[in-house]
Amino acid sequence: MLDQPAAFALTLNGEPCRIAADPGARLSAVLRDQIGCEGTKIGCNAGDCGACTVLVDGEPVCACLTAFGQVAGRAVVTVEGIEAGTRSGAALKAAMLARGAAQCGICTPGMLVSAAAYLDRTPVPDEAGVRDALGGVLCRCTGYGKIVEAVLDAAAPKGAEAAAFDGGIVGRRVPRLDGVPKVDGTERYGADGWPAETLLLRAVRSPHHRARFTLGDLEGWRAAHPGVVAVLTTADVPGRNLYGVIPAFADQPVFATGEVRFRGEAVAAVVGDRAAVEALDLAGFPVAWEPLDALIGLDAALADGAALVQANRPGNVLVRGRVAKGDVAAGLAAADRTVSGQFATGFVEHAYIEPEAGFARRVGDRIEIAACTQAPYMDRDDVALVLGIAPEQVRIIPTAVGGGFGSKLDLSVQPFIAVAAWRLGRPVGMVYSRPESIMTTTKRHPGRLAMTVGATRDGRLTAIDFSGDFDTGAYASWGPTVANRVPVHASGPYFVPDYRAEARAILTHSVPAGAFRGFGVPQMAVAQEQLFDELALGLGLDPLEFRILNALTAETPTATGQVLGAGAGMRACLEALRPHWARARAAAETFNATASGSLRRGAGVAGMWYGCGNTSMSNPSTIRIGLKPDGRIALHQGAVDIGQGSNTVIAQIAAEALGVDLAALDLVSADTDLTPDCGKTSASRQTFVTGRAAELAGRALRAAILRLANAGPDAAIVCGPGRVIVAEGEARREIDLAGLAVDRHGYVLAAEETFDPPTSPLDANGQGDPYAVYGFGAHLAEIEIDTALGTVRVLHVTAAHDVGRAVNPLLIEGQVEGGVAQGIGLALMEEFIPGRGENLHDYLIPTVGDVPPVTTILIEDGAPAGPFGAKGVGEQALIPTAPAILNAIHHATGLRVTRVPATPDRIRAGLVGLGGQA
Repeated sequence: MLDQPAAFALTLNGEPCRIAADPGARLSAVLRDQIGCEGTKIGCNAGDCGACTVLVDGEPVCACLTAFGQVAGRAVVTVEGIEAGTRSGAALKAAMLARGAAQCGICTPGMLVSAAAYLDRTPVPDEAGVRDALGGVLCRCTGYGKIVEAVLDAAAPKGAEAAAFDGGIVGRRVPRLDGVPKVDGTERYGADGWPAETLLLRAVRSPHHRARFTLGDLEGWRAAHPGVVAVLTTADVPGRNLYGVIPAFADQPVFATGEVRFRGEAVAAVVGDRAAVEALDLAGFPVAWEPLDALIGLDAALADGAALVQANRPGNVLVRGRVAKGDVAAGLAAADRTVSGQFATGFVEHAYIEPEAGFARRVGDRIEIAACTQAPYMDRDDVALVLGIAPEQVRIIPTAVGGGFGSKLDLSVQPFIAVAAWRLGRPVGMVYSRPESIMTTTKRHPGRLAMTVGATRDGRLTAIDFSGDFDTGAYASWGPTVANRVPVHASGPYFVPDYRAEARAILTHSVPAGAFRGFGVPQMAVAQEQLFDELALGLGLDPLEFRILNALTAETPTATGQVLGAGAGMRACLEALRPHWARARAAAETFNATASGSLRRGAGVAGMWYGCGNTSMSNPSTIRIGLKPDGRIALHQGAVDIGQGSNTVIAQIAAEALGVDLAALDLVSADTDLTPDCGKTSASRQTFVTGRAAELAGRALRAAILRLANAGPDAAIVCGPGRVIVAEGEARREIDLAGLAVDRHGYVLAAEETFDPPTSPLDANGQGDPYAVYGFGAHLAEIEIDTALGTVRVLHVTAAHDVGRAVNPLLIEGQVEGGVAQGIGLALMEEFIPGRGENLHDYLIPTVGDVPPVTTILIEDGAPAGPFGAKGVGEQALIPTAPAILNAIHHATGLRVTRVPATPDRIRAGLVGLGGQA
């Protein structure tokens, strides 16, 4: 008989208790798995992210680095007990909600606990102290600013201000409707809430970039490991052993067969009791490897005679994209000045704090999957093909998503757990380790970019010639989208008479590259916006005024020949920066004129545009809204909220269109059995596309209610228990809902509406209308650089964005600040090297100490196609940040950075002898 672990006495969230557990077990595991305190999140299991922070005797510690035996006799406080266990917990939770400081929410428990420890011991807190206290917790969504503001607010809490309903829901700074579970620790992410009997699955992955392999005696190995229930390989996949986000390019196997094409590719999976599978040393798994020469990087894949990454394709060029108009050679010849440059960007890791996780269970002849995802219907269709069943037999229930940014559009755990649960008839769960997540999930595409730009002496652009190659890794993922989107955008938001842009997605033996907040446009902007500065300065023109002169307007055609009409607010964004630009440039130049040491300051500007939604493709969303017999209104909203705020914004739009208080709505969140398809959460499409569908559905339900009441279009609707009151002038009509028949969804009245943005296919030269709506923006970055060390500190960012209509300014500000933070990472510190840095210690993302204050300026140039004129803003906030920083570096030092990230060693190398390239 096995020895039972000893019981230890401690105080947990204010309650004395005795807990029997292995004293050497991680405190985080005991809290989550034995006690059920799943508010303590696991982001890395290495003390790098701080998501698992708890208080031990009032001091913040990483629970993943603390042995359970270390807390014997001590007081432990988790996020679930922060109100009772700290003096400041209640005020902090309220302030985090009010400030919009919890976006995806996965880091929020660690932030709250760390902040509570600081406030409880600090009579007079200040911003520097708050930032220091939060320095051990990483956030990938917020940009940290609203978290810092919330902590300072909590130190001096103010009375809540009740906002009376006045019909103006769109435009209101509504706190996040799904915010309370994020701050009290009850939100359920992919690793939370599994059934008690769930088996655990671990993948066996290649340690080589490319190798042939053979599997040995799998059944003998399984039998030798008690608790292991099954070993799965390609032979166990009941349907198609391929998946992919773009059906025409589906090429990634669930399990490799015979040869692996990137480090981390799965060849098998082990399933069994959780403790047994967690304890396995997979180094002894029966697989023999024969390493092969791998094609790493664009040069290797494009070399004459290069091996084929995928033998069934004619070459390593996966796909090409092209946009061309006019005569580029003539346009460049007509220019009074031209500039050219070559630029390079690397792989960038998404680094969301929640690793991929979820569980699946078989229910009769159906499979149900609860997992973190950005695209439930895409998941459903791909899983159905993998299992060889109909899509209707697959149910996808998205959990809360602890950050996505594009990578959780692709399948991760889903096919593994689906195959296992289907075969075994038992629930099966999987959680990626942090190294596994970084090793295997999609990245931002590395780009090699060349561009030539010409202009007349008065500053008007004449021509652009652009080419870009993008490393899409071993499988397609979103490579075709990048290759087709970049040529559309490589003009920037400017009028260019003669234009040619070509892009290629290239297969290599690296981890697949996919969607990451911009689909290649941020990489392109690094080249285009820096060359615009070069051209303006060479002509003796102010860089901001040069951009204003050339900015697209409602009447000027884009590079694809599209005339945008209303909603083209690019010039307004640039003009909004004028006073900030003049101040920042003057301040930097004054500083540099008087500085005697190695510090220099600079200010740089960059513009951006971004098409909302798919490129020249059908891109629909469908919303259902229903009046229930009890007088409540159900909003079936299938747009997955990954922290950007769709649960709140779509509800605001629907309530405004319907003409009822937001509090009258009950949200039915994404679930392929319960919500219509709202498309994927990507490409800045949900506010625009799903929002428009919500507006149409809200208006349709309003019309149905008014018809029933025989009331005019301006009547007011008030929902009450079991009734609806319709008021028109002095007349009031009460509709008793109890006597009305219900439809198959249980509603007495309902509406379901679809919106598909009007676009057109592009011809052979990329001419047409690829997007119905574009978002526009411009950023001003102020930096300080230490020329002796090569280090860059961003001092301030001013961000002006045309959002069409600001549905919720609070949430937009959060998106902008978070985008700025990720842009800082792209510019200065983030680069993933396949096979290296597969953790959050070596792979650096911005911390609270790296992100400066951000001033957000909202321009509302309404887009007629959008809901109440609104556009998306998710991608837009990241795109201009990096080039603005790089232009600021040039302003400070004269150095032009052509490879990002601009790490200290690269900057120092470029500054040596100044005039070199970093």
